[in-house]
Amino acid sequence: MTKIYTGDLMELVCVIKEYLKENGLKSKYVAEKAGVSETTFSHIINNKSLPTLPVAFKIAKVIGKRVDELWLVKS
Repeated sequence: MTKIYTGDLMELVCVIKEYLKENGLKSKYVAEKAGVSETTFSHIINNKSLPTLPVAFKIAKVIGKRVDELWLVKS
């Protein structure tokens, strides 16, 4: 897991890559199904940017997970 955001109260960690590996999904496929470019999806899974809520929900739907399973908050 790689941290994407660190604040005073929490750390947000993206775990999408782990789900892609576990389920044999390709980034290109998920990006297309979620309606985002491969570049945008790459930035999201490589912790360079956070998606909008609608995009986060689309990604979660494609992967078959809930949004809160893809971005973990650690206190």
